[in-house]
Amino acid sequence: MSWVTKTLSSSLGRKLIMAVTGLSLILFLLVHCGINSMIFFNDGGETFNAAAEFMSGNWLIRTAEVGLMAGFIIHIADGLMLWKSNAEKRPVKYAIVKGEANSSWASRSMGILGSLLLIFLVIHLRHFWITSRFTDEITGGHTTLFAEMVETFANPIAVIIYVIGCISLAYHLSHGFQSSFQTMGWNHPKYTPFVKSVGFGFSILIPLIFAAMPISMYFGWIK
Repeated sequence: MSWVTKTLSSSLGRKLIMAVTGLSLILFLLVHCGINSMIFFNDGGETFNAAAEFMSGNWLIRTAEVGLMAGFIIHIADGLMLWKSNAEKRPVKYAIVKGEANSSWASRSMGILGSLLLIFLVIHLRHFWITSRFTDEITGGHTTLFAEMVETFANPIAVIIYVIGCISLAYHLSHGFQSSFQTMGWNHPKYTPFVKSVGFGFSILIPLIFAAMPISMYFGWIK
């Protein structure tokens, strides 16, 4: 077994993989949020559909999708392995646990939050990605991605699921953003407070924008 394999299969290596894939997914969230936010132009989805069509027709973006999907799978699988490894190291739980003394609730609940996000991701992919990539409903001109959003978010159950998903994402990011930088070794007394502040703002703003989309569509504020 080479040193690369040994490193990546170790606890430290897995944390490094989590950090790298996590940072790439943070970048994706930023781009994805920017594109989706175009529905707030409230022009019947014209601007949003144009941007979505450009993204789906660009070979570079389509290629990046493959890497992104691989990143999602690796991030999830690696997170589960880390959770299992940590659980095995402490088979007998402490009689009294004061987790808040040393860590935040989000950091102690990353397994639960990750599981909720996985469920949400499957639902989200079924609603939009599979429809836009593997059927002719959109490519055949039968409907548009904006129309799919309007139809999906007319259902209050779907809206509730998406809002819960966004809340889970907010908690996940509140720990994961800063943790990724720390794992990469990018710590400095001068810059770490700034990273924490940016991470906190990011973990609030991005999920809030995502949650505002289904809510706005359900109440008819966006048409």
